[in-house]
Amino acid sequence: MMTDPIADMLTRIRNASAVGIKEVLLPYSAVKLAIAKILEREGYLAFAGKAEHSLTGQQLKLTLRYDAPKKSRIREIRRVSTPGRRVYVGHRQLSQVTRGLGMAIVSTPKGIMTNKEAKEQKLGGEVICEVY
Repeated sequence: MMTDPIADMLTRIRNASAVGIKEVLLPYSAVKLAIAKILEREGYLAFAGKAEHSLTGQQLKLTLRYDAPKKSRIREIRRVSTPGRRVYVGHRQLSQVTRGLGMAIVSTPKGIMTNKEAKEQKLGGEVICEVY
């Protein structure tokens, strides 16, 4: 039984980028799709979308982006808030990730967005993960 599907998603992305795999398939959820769309928009993924499979149902298909052969755009991706330790911050406490080179993904009352977008809109929330 999987207790943290978002951590599973991030681990699959981390493992695929470490060995140079281009595509990752994982179980679909709306939250995972929202996180993947942010990663796609920010240039870490080449594609993120739904894929239908006859045996398993809906899947989330992610295509990783590489700068050079086996050199992923994602240097590190880590889960911040976990089911056992939730991390909430106000908009004033939203800090830069690796001096502005990375980003954090935050779940706010107005949806899932990057730390920069949340700070501009003066929204706090749960810090899901950090990517750089």
